[in-house]
Amino acid sequence: MNYFSKSESRVALYLIPLLGASITIDIIFLPTIWMLFGVVMILVLYGVLVFSHTRAVRINHVNAIRTKQIETIIRDIPTAIIAYDSTFQVLIYNPAAQQIFGASEQAVVGRILDASQASDASLRMLIQVVFSSLAPVVVKLSDPGAFPQVVDIAFHDSMVSLHVVTDRILDERGGVVGFIKFVTDLTREKELLKSKTEFIAVAAHQLRTPLTAVNWALEALEGSTLTEDQKQFVDTAYAAVKNSLNTVNSLLDVSKIEEGKFGYEYQTVPLLTFLDDIIKQAYDLGKQYEIAVFFDRPQEDCRVRIDAQKLSMVFYNLLDNAIKYNVEHGQVTVSVVIHKDDNKVLVQIVDTGIGIPPEQLDKLFSKFFRADNAVKTVADGNGLGLYIARNIVRNHGGDITVTSELNRGTTFTVSLPLAPRERGEPFSVMNQ
Repeated sequence: MNYFSKSESRVALYLIPLLGASITIDIIFLPTIWMLFGVVMILVLYGVLVFSHTRAVRINHVNAIRTKQIETIIRDIPTAIIAYDSTFQVLIYNPAAQQIFGASEQAVVGRILDASQASDASLRMLIQVVFSSLAPVVVKLSDPGAFPQVVDIAFHDSMVSLHVVTDRILDERGGVVGFIKFVTDLTREKELLKSKTEFIAVAAHQLRTPLTAVNWALEALEGSTLTEDQKQFVDTAYAAVKNSLNTVNSLLDVSKIEEGKFGYEYQTVPLLTFLDDIIKQAYDLGKQYEIAVFFDRPQEDCRVRIDAQKLSMVFYNLLDNAIKYNVEHGQVTVSVVIHKDDNKVLVQIVDTGIGIPPEQLDKLFSKFFRADNAVKTVADGNGLGLYIARNIVRNHGGDITVTSELNRGTTFTVSLPLAPRERGEPFSVMNQ
C-alpha cells in the first residue's frame, strides 16, 4: 500500500528550497567544519520531519479505515444502537433502530431528547426506551446502579417487547460523556413462544381426556380375574398410560408456568411435618428399587410459608430421581439445616447414584433435557420435572442448586426462606 499522499509530497517539495537556502548560508558564512556540522543537522531534522509526517499519514489512514469499518458494522448490525451524550443529544442511530422505533435517522441524529417529547407519537417509543421510567412495563434484569444495565420493556398498545442493554461512554480519564443502548426486538420471539405454549396446552388437554378414560378402564381390569398373560398385558398397558398421563400433566404445568397461570396458595406449615409425609412415600418406592432412604431429622423444626401441593411436586420429583438413578443397593439421605442468621432453611437430598456429567450440569434445569447417562439408565422420562421444580422453588423465594460427581452421586439443595415472625413464637423456629 502506498502511504505517501499528495499532501505529503507537497510538504517535502516545500522544504527542499528551505533546505537549499540553509546549506548555502552555511557554506558562505561558516568555517568548513561548522558548515559540515550544520548541513548534517539540517539533513537530520529534515529526515525526522519527513518521517513524522509519514507516520502521521499512516496512522490517519489506518484510523480512517477502522472508523469506516465501525460505521459499516453499526449500520449493518441487526441490533438497534442508540448513542447520546450527557445532554441527551443523539450521536448514533442505526437503521435497525429506525426499523424498531419508526423515526428516521434525519429526525433523530443531532436532536436533544427529553421526557416531554413522549407526547409526540413518532418519538414516544424511543423516548420511553431512553427514559425507561416512562415505559408501561419495565422488568429490571441487573442490579441497581451496575453497568451494563439490562431491562426488558413491554408496550401494551403495540404488543412490542424489547430487550435493552445500556452502558456508559467514557473518556480517556474514565469520566462519563454519554451512554449507548443496544436494543433487541423480542416481539416475534415471544409471539412464537406464546404460540408454542398454546399449542402444547391444547394438545395436552386433548390427550388427557382419552388417556384418563383408558387409565380408568385398565384400573378396572386390574381388579378383575385375569390369567397370568392377561395380567401382564394389563400391567404393561397401565404403566404406559400412567407414564403418558404424567407427561401430559407436566406439559400442562409448563404451559401454565409460561403463561403466568401456575397459581399458588401459600400457608405457614412446620417443615419437618411436611417432609415426613413425602419421605414415607419415598420409603415405599425405595423398597421397590432396593434403595435405602434415610431422613437425617434435626432436633428442631421450623416454619415455612409454602404452597404444600406445589412444593410436594418438587420433593417427590427429587426423591424419585434420586432413587431411580441410583446404583444397585444404593442409598438416599435427606437432611435439613436451619440458618437462623440468614433466615433460611436448606433441604439436601444426597444420593449414591450414577451422577451427572460435569459438562451437562448447566443444562439440567432446561426444558426437555435429560443427561446422556440418565437416558441409558431409565428409558422413560420427559425432562420437565427439574424445570418445573426450579420454577416452583423460585416462586417461594428460594432456589435449587446441584453438585454431582460422575458415578459417585448427586446432591440437590433446596433453599427456602423461613416464615415471618408469628405472634407468641420465636423467630421462625419452634422447638420440636
